[in-house]
Amino acid sequence: MRTVIVTGASRGLGRSMALALAEDGMYVVAAGHLPEDAQALKDHAKQRGVDDRLDFFLADIRLSKDCDELVNFAKSRHGQVDALINNAGLTLTFLAPDLYRRDTPRRFFESSDEGIRGIYETNCIAAEMMACRVAPGMIAQGWGRIVNVTTMYATMKRPGFCPYGASKAALEMSTMVWAEELKDTGVTVNVLNPGGGANTPGIATEMREASARGEVPKLVEPDAMERPICWLLSNASNGVTGMRFDAKTWNSALPADDAARSNAHPAGLQLLVGA
Repeated sequence: MRTVIVTGASRGLGRSMALALAEDGMYVVAAGHLPEDAQALKDHAKQRGVDDRLDFFLADIRLSKDCDELVNFAKSRHGQVDALINNAGLTLTFLAPDLYRRDTPRRFFESSDEGIRGIYETNCIAAEMMACRVAPGMIAQGWGRIVNVTTMYATMKRPGFCPYGASKAALEMSTMVWAEELKDTGVTVNVLNPGGGANTPGIATEMREASARGEVPKLVEPDAMERPICWLLSNASNGVTGMRFDAKTWNSALPADDAARSNAHPAGLQLLVGA
């Protein structure tokens, strides 16, 4: 049984991916930093019949010791870590709960030091710390998967969305570098995004309400991530690396390989060419 660590797995996109992977036969260590989320995740796992293949691990992956403990826990179950999904992230609601009610866009210098550190440490630094801990073992076994959840390119560059957008752009660039450095090792590195605003707690309540009224584009439901992530962590994706996939445009009517082929684009491409 393959073992996968999913960060930010107690709610939203992470919860959907964790449950889907457990249903797909993987053993999942679902990491989260809020103890009150543990029972909710366990209840969902029991409802879907996968509670024997999923464990919740309380961790703040901004801390080195928590990263170590998380990886060691996963290894203690089945001896190795086969896949890592860097999903944990803080959005702008962490900095500006009133973001969607403001008449003028917030500016980067309105961010607090605590907010800047929290977003970069969670969205970028923690992801790299986790990847550093699992990549050597994946290389040694000749197979592994690292999937980074970033965001839309427009969000990365949109005024008013720094430091969130910039932190995700950094992770997108890291994806390109890691994929190149791990080429021909059997370890792949790719990006999977919802492909639009996602209906998760990271989106302000006002935005979800506006979407329900049809005033802004419909939000992407977390379960849209399920089929793409299962394909990315399967043998069918062997050799596919340095690519970007968006769940919103994943065509589930097609066979999974065809859906992936039509959805794939090089990671970071639009940032590099300035589109």
